[in-house]
Amino acid sequence: MVHRRLLQLAGAVPGAILALAGLGVALSALHVAFAIATGSVIAVLVRGEGDPLPAVAALVAIALLRGVLTGAREPVAAHLGAVVRVRLRRRLLARLAAVPIAERDSGQATATVVDGVDGLDAYYTRYLPQLLVVLVVPAVVVTLVMARSTGAGVVLAIAGTVAILAPRAWDVRLLRTGRRRWDRFTRLSSDYVEALQQIPLLRAFGATERISARLADDADQLRGSTMAQLRLSLVETFVSAAAMHLGTVLAVIAALSAVLSGDLRAASAVTVLLLARECFRPVQDLGTSWHAGYLGLTAVDGLDQLLSRTPAVAEDGTRSAPARAGSVDVDDVTYHYPGTGRGVSRLSLRVGPGETLAVVGPSGSGKSTLARLLEREVDPGTGQLRIDDVDLRDYTRRARSRSVVVVPQDPTLFAWTVRDNLRLYRPEASDAEVERACAVADVHDVVRALPDGYDTVLAENGEQLSGGQRQRLAIARALLSQAPVLVLDEVTSALDADTERRVMDALATVSPARTTVIIAHRESACTHADRWVALQDGRTVAHGDGPPALPALAARGAR
Repeated sequence: MVHRRLLQLAGAVPGAILALAGLGVALSALHVAFAIATGSVIAVLVRGEGDPLPAVAALVAIALLRGVLTGAREPVAAHLGAVVRVRLRRRLLARLAAVPIAERDSGQATATVVDGVDGLDAYYTRYLPQLLVVLVVPAVVVTLVMARSTGAGVVLAIAGTVAILAPRAWDVRLLRTGRRRWDRFTRLSSDYVEALQQIPLLRAFGATERISARLADDADQLRGSTMAQLRLSLVETFVSAAAMHLGTVLAVIAALSAVLSGDLRAASAVTVLLLARECFRPVQDLGTSWHAGYLGLTAVDGLDQLLSRTPAVAEDGTRSAPARAGSVDVDDVTYHYPGTGRGVSRLSLRVGPGETLAVVGPSGSGKSTLARLLEREVDPGTGQLRIDDVDLRDYTRRARSRSVVVVPQDPTLFAWTVRDNLRLYRPEASDAEVERACAVADVHDVVRALPDGYDTVLAENGEQLSGGQRQRLAIARALLSQAPVLVLDEVTSALDADTERRVMDALATVSPARTTVIIAHRESACTHADRWVALQDGRTVAHGDGPPALPALAARGAR
């Protein structure tokens, strides 16, 4: 089956598809040439006329060339398959970035990007090229047979048409059941990922057996759906195989009838029989290729969902030079989360180059929304954000990441070495710079105590570290970025008072020229602030110079 969305995706890899189709046609041509050469050898031997050596030499040459081409096809297909997977995953991952965090499903996305693309590899490198072969080779073979035996040619034409078209009657239903199975597969993948990530919580609440039983039941339903799909697929295989075998038998009968009636020589009948096999070989290979690429076809809904995503922010900025001074202007900005009314409303503030601003307020007051806006995870509905008097939307993605770095309260660490995690913003950072940043973030001794120090490979999201240690690594990673604007979003929430004081003192000492926005609940995190603003319900309700006095602010309704 050819799907519209998959054909659109094929536009990313047309060369691979055409190259493999060309190889398939060439190989089929050699199969047909081998059949004709074999018939010629048999004719010479049967009639005893002429020298058989030239015909035998041609047969050997065709056989050798066919073997070389057969051996070359798989490495070429494997290479082009890798190209297909890389290009498709790059395109899908770019689209995945457009999915809002609240709507992301790691299990479903993983199933689509990993298993779905693996299935598409077979669809593009096997099924579509073989479909092009089927459109060419059987028609050519039928023409060659008909030139020798009209009856056998007609039989092959009818049988080939049935073998190719009849199974398509099952395709729509097979695709429908396959989509249902894929939906169950992605949901099960999502549930397994979530359960594995939350095993400690499930154990603490005594829910492991209940969740395990539910997952086992879902897996059993998936098995039942898979078996139903296989049964339906077997019907398609049976119809196609029956048409091919019956067509071959009828072609044999037609050829023998022509021999008995004197319309066809016996030696030529052998050629007709061999060509009948080559007429159905591409069709048989198409069936095998269909099953190989079926997984990708059933994943089309997940692929379509990702590819049809409209990015939350349009990356069409053209300014490639990052900001240098680091001034921040938030000018009458409004942003509300869809369906909630929460966010910020007509928010305005300015942070001068090298200034440290503390942003305080209760949960839900809009502090983290401000961080998301500065990171350009979302764009404001109205108003403008500027860095160095340049609209944030005018920067390219790379220039923006070199201008503003946001450290979230719950940072993400990858299952890489500590050193590689720290070099995320600056891969070229020296070991001395990495260690100096960790010293400022008061995490150098923690890293040195790990089994392999900075070369220790972290567990998923750094689970062998405490929350405070992960936060300090994230601060060190941000310090390495050298971006002129640093936004700290509750990054000391997991630190004790003494560690928090050391980290904030060190930050103030080593980055006096860096513009810093500190979002915090605790007064101790804002001791080096030059100014403060207090938010409530997305609006500025108070402001002042120096560090904020949070107890006093609480009395004013903006704790």
